[in-house]
Amino acid sequence: MNKQDRKIKKVVIAGGGTAGWMAAAAFSKLIGKHLEVVLIESDDIPTVGVGEATIPTLHIFHQLLGINEQEFMAATNATFKLGIAFENWRDVKQDYLHSFGFLGQGCWAAGFQHFWLKGKQRGIASELGDYVPEHLGARQGRFAVQQGQELNHAYHLDAGLYAKYLRNLAAKYGGKRLEGKISKVNLDDESGFIDSLTLASGEVVDGDLFIDCTGFRGLLIEEALHTGYDDWSHLLPCDSAIAVQTKTVSAPIPYTRAIARDAGWQWRIPLQNRTGNGLVFCSKYLSDDEATQILLNNIDGERLNEPRVIKFKTGQRRKYWNKNCIAMGLSSGFIEPLESTGIHLFQRAIVRLLQMFPSQGINKSDVEEYNAQTKEEAENIKDFIILHYHLTERADTPFWRYCKNMDVPDSLKHRMKLFKESGQVFKKDEELFGETSWIQVMMGQGLMPEQYHPIVDMMEDDELKRFLDTISGAVKKRVQSWPDHNDFIKRYCPSTVSTLGK
Repeated sequence: MNKQDRKIKKVVIAGGGTAGWMAAAAFSKLIGKHLEVVLIESDDIPTVGVGEATIPTLHIFHQLLGINEQEFMAATNATFKLGIAFENWRDVKQDYLHSFGFLGQGCWAAGFQHFWLKGKQRGIASELGDYVPEHLGARQGRFAVQQGQELNHAYHLDAGLYAKYLRNLAAKYGGKRLEGKISKVNLDDESGFIDSLTLASGEVVDGDLFIDCTGFRGLLIEEALHTGYDDWSHLLPCDSAIAVQTKTVSAPIPYTRAIARDAGWQWRIPLQNRTGNGLVFCSKYLSDDEATQILLNNIDGERLNEPRVIKFKTGQRRKYWNKNCIAMGLSSGFIEPLESTGIHLFQRAIVRLLQMFPSQGINKSDVEEYNAQTKEEAENIKDFIILHYHLTERADTPFWRYCKNMDVPDSLKHRMKLFKESGQVFKKDEELFGETSWIQVMMGQGLMPEQYHPIVDMMEDDELKRFLDTISGAVKKRVQSWPDHNDFIKRYCPSTVSTLGK
């Protein structure tokens, strides 16, 4: 029997970290009854583990796995996240907030931004974020989880502790962990499929389906199967990051800070008892030593570890699923963490594979559909990230001049032109970022529409004012019912983590 025709009875996950343990937990709990799930990882190989911010789609994954929010947050030192503050991106000392949630209320013909644009022209509208509860909550440092509310919040979490939490969940449902380094990937001579993995100890682990979570190296998908990589460095030129953790010196805020620097940007992610810091930069304009100094000059609190340099290349694998191997996590590609999409892409890869799981054997149509969907999703996110760099008024450094003047994909050019000329934003079904996100970032970066939809003129000014005031009043009332973010965390999910810096 050909390898590709074999029923899938054993899934082998190569590598741990966030992606590996998310996959192990999901497969073990959701389809593990008649499936053997084995994860191989080595304590000697550190995970990248700097991605500590998520987006609201994580709720879908947690609901599938029956994860209790309070328990998970306490175990991962987590805080709530309502959005990302972009500082110095439009220009130096010009800031805006991209929040989660939904913007105001539109009508059948036009989104809320059209009503707001006329209101702004007439002097009867306040700032855009006043019409989004999560935006106002982030600015006021308030949040609470209330019964029946839409799940428009996300988390800041310790990625290492999250992997540990999921590891325990996987074990509960029969997922097995093997300690060891993979020394060789053994291919089937006839089909070219992966037959087994040889560990440094000499142990051979066979399997039917292999998940590559070996990080940037892509031990299975690239080194063994030579899948190829599409490089996006010309569009997303940052290729390095430096990460360091510090003790918390103030109450955690309910949003991530993304602070643009001369040749990249700095993140600040507040957990319950420490802060994650990092600098994403382009090595063409900044050395590792210079970047480290910039980061260390712009952190608060005592350092908990030594700064760590991480090198990467933005892009994607030419096939996410090749033969009987599926790349997940950093082995599948990398879109820098500007909008915290990393864990989302891990989870989408897992759920998509579960939806088209090849239990009776691998067929070409499943593989092609999986690759097409995954590629389209990644390229939509890529456009959204490029937007932040390209749509800028900054021209103060060589890095920002390059970003401002670079040629961007036609799909992004079209979105920007459409919004500028008509105020229109359209979301395709499978896209991650919706109208509210595109509107907040485009306006935040300085792109304002030249006109609004004519249906807005059906409202007289006093009627439009009442409409706008009703929405902002409801947002204000809702946010006033939320307690202080830090006070709520102390009551709802106080950290059970005993050691700082873990």
